[in-house]
Amino acid sequence: MSTATFDSVVPRAGSGAVKYDARKAVFGTDQVIPLWVADMDFATPAAITRALAQRAEHPVYGYSMFPESLYQAMMDWFRERHQWSIERESIVLVPGVVPSLHAACLAFAGPGEGVIIQPPVYPPFYSAIEQTGRRVLENPLQLQDGCYQLDLAHLEHCAADARLLLLCSPHNPVGRVWQPEELDAILAIARRHQLVVLADEIHADLVFPDSHRHTPLALRAGAEDALATAVAPSKSFNIPGLGLSALVVPDRDRRQALAREFDRLHVRHCNPFSATAFEAGYRHGGPWLDALLGYLQGNRDRVCERLAAVPGITAHCPQGTYLSWLDCRDLGLDDAGLKRFFIHQAGLGLNPGRSFGAAGSGFMRLNLGTSWAQLDQALDQLAAALAS
Repeated sequence: MSTATFDSVVPRAGSGAVKYDARKAVFGTDQVIPLWVADMDFATPAAITRALAQRAEHPVYGYSMFPESLYQAMMDWFRERHQWSIERESIVLVPGVVPSLHAACLAFAGPGEGVIIQPPVYPPFYSAIEQTGRRVLENPLQLQDGCYQLDLAHLEHCAADARLLLLCSPHNPVGRVWQPEELDAILAIARRHQLVVLADEIHADLVFPDSHRHTPLALRAGAEDALATAVAPSKSFNIPGLGLSALVVPDRDRRQALAREFDRLHVRHCNPFSATAFEAGYRHGGPWLDALLGYLQGNRDRVCERLAAVPGITAHCPQGTYLSWLDCRDLGLDDAGLKRFFIHQAGLGLNPGRSFGAAGSGFMRLNLGTSWAQLDQALDQLAAALAS
């Protein structure tokens, strides 16, 4: 598949796209290049578009059910791409990964009990805990020689006072792809403290070809481990607006506990278009994804090379995800000043690092999922703003 597929600019302003049409509300101006919210500017794989169009031709959009072919497509995908054989009965289809974080807090921790997160981390990890009345326990990642590492000794300390760990793997926003020995250490700690682990693996398919492979936590776990894994095709095929994901939970009691939380709110109805896109992506999206990864790797390398030549900002080149974590602390700005600089001097709309927790102070998150032309323009604007 040609990179021209991803060079093509798809006009998104005026389509109701949060990334473009919420700029005024979020940044105070719509005159910024939007490189923030984590969806991509690329057209969804043609196989998904065709499947949706075919489904739309049927004139009745009534209550629907998930076909067995959907489950099979998902199981085939993870077996072939990740060497992970998922049992059919372990799958629970749910509205999204963020709702799954909330459900896990409700199912596996009581009011006021501790839930561990590893900041800087995706903001809904915080809100899922706080909004369900659980207690946030921070186990911050450690930045060592330009690479984020787990603080396992501190994780052990936190685990003694916790019921649940929300693990982000690959990690958003720092882009780490956790290695098997790191996952083994997490599982050992969880086992010692009877800790349930929910692994958010929504970026599992987005690991760069020149980097490490993603290892599903479930491949390192034993039957005694308390584990649930959240996966979805939404990031892989750029369909996050369709809102369907899966939880893989081998233990029946934990699987039922999670399902009860969704049943309680009556939010498990099947959307016929979500189901269609979910199955089509996992069944036919492989070639598109492979081409995408090459394109994103080029974007990643572009950002790292360009920023290496300018003072004040260091890009952490991600091993996975399409998100670049920019260390801007050498600019000497506080977080409010850093946000103003990017908006008003560079003309860029990025995610402030502080929104990922205190450990993100002085950082910004940049979305690589756009055309080379738009990314180059953004880097030119940033270099000019730094020079001035």
